[in-house]
Amino acid sequence: MSRLVEVTELALRDAHQSLLATRMTMEDMIPACEDIDQAGYWSVECWGGATYDSCIRFLNEDPWERLRTFRKLMPNSRLQMLLRGQNLLGYRHYEDTVVDRFVDKSAENGMDVFRVFDALNDPRNLKRAMEAVRRTGKWAEGTICYTTSPLHTVDKFVELAQRLKEMGSASICIKDMAALLRPQPAFDIVRGIKEKCGEDTIVHVHVHSTTGVTLVSLMKAIEAGADIVDTSISSLSLGPGQNPTEALVEMLEGTGYTTKLDKSRLLKIKDHFAQVRPRYADFESKIVGVETEIFDSQIPGGMISNMESQLKQQGAADRLKEVLAEVPKVRKDAGYPPLVTPSSQIVGTQAVFNVLMGRYKTLTGEFADLMLGYYGETIAERNPDVIAAAENHAKKPSITIRPADLLKPEWEALDKAAKALPGNEGADEDTLTYAMFPNVAPKFFAQRAEGPKDPCKGAAPASTAPENPGSKPADDGKGPITGPVTYDVRLGDKTHKVTVQPA
Repeated sequence: MSRLVEVTELALRDAHQSLLATRMTMEDMIPACEDIDQAGYWSVECWGGATYDSCIRFLNEDPWERLRTFRKLMPNSRLQMLLRGQNLLGYRHYEDTVVDRFVDKSAENGMDVFRVFDALNDPRNLKRAMEAVRRTGKWAEGTICYTTSPLHTVDKFVELAQRLKEMGSASICIKDMAALLRPQPAFDIVRGIKEKCGEDTIVHVHVHSTTGVTLVSLMKAIEAGADIVDTSISSLSLGPGQNPTEALVEMLEGTGYTTKLDKSRLLKIKDHFAQVRPRYADFESKIVGVETEIFDSQIPGGMISNMESQLKQQGAADRLKEVLAEVPKVRKDAGYPPLVTPSSQIVGTQAVFNVLMGRYKTLTGEFADLMLGYYGETIAERNPDVIAAAENHAKKPSITIRPADLLKPEWEALDKAAKALPGNEGADEDTLTYAMFPNVAPKFFAQRAEGPKDPCKGAAPASTAPENPGSKPADDGKGPITGPVTYDVRLGDKTHKVTVQPA
């Protein structure tokens, strides 16, 4: 008998986040929902990640209404989301009761499977969210962010999986966000988890396709006992996206493994998104083909494009190779964090500053917090000299406790501030939107009644430089820096003003 391999479809979330700057509207997803619902997937990832931010920032869509619509249109499917642990869907840690409310409301509005991860693989940053998911009776998937370093061994990943299972994970996800998971480590880690945590432990494998090797990695993971794998329909796949769903189905023919996917439904889903995708040409990723150099640099393609933008703003585009060489050094100093949001942006920006201004002569506030433990613990010890520089910069000590333990209760203050905004409808969901994006939510609430906006009409492409290129160092970058310098730093689809002082 063939062994069944379950499949999670990513077209409604990670696929268009990776390929189309998260700009796809509900209008373009709704027609595919019936076929997706009937195709035989184990789950359908459709929410979380950057979609929440993109809904209110670019599309004028209520993300909670998006979730409710998916629930209505796909009644037979497990709906799945990506949740950043204590960060929820924002970019800072939230106090525990805010985490509880977000999970409760997500479950209430229709979410079934919560893939919970932390950028540093710090289990302390996962614990509260996992507990909240379990309390709702929904599926809590503890997640390992895959990366490589001298300390990221198979045994270490298996050890982390054991901790996640002890926390009550219904399944363990190996999340390879940069396409770094080669075939042999995929086999070894899955096999190790099965042997140490029990053959009944459900292992779920997520990979991207940027390096060109990860469809083979999925095959090896399946041979090692993986129960569920992630793919995306072929018309929204490859490049920095994921491997094609149909290719997985055909690859398993004659192997002793099978899926329960309906190929006729897959064809309809493929045709729909093939028709839709050209509308988003302005937002298409410029990464095409295969980029095996990621294995050596450890730098995902999106991170490289961000650093290129920063250097161009400073008239230093010719120094990219220096920055690429600096990133692994900064990562080592920071304790080898996985390069995933937000740690990838933090490490990359600090590498740019090191090249332009001298090593650690100027620190970003975020990098100082990373060095001081305010994002959590890392697998390796951090460079003590850089910790001292961070303490001097931030004027606060390093910590070893769970970062969220320093936070005071904040729900009442957030609720009061949110409900005072014009257009707020008074629901907890609006308060949660405000909590995660306090600078964007007011405009969204005020304009929500106008209905969704088409991002393909009159929108600047994601690849364009910011309108305000920011200030340059004194004397056009040729003289010494004598005062504060403000940069417009682009992180994914968002531009942030960063002001730095000379050391």
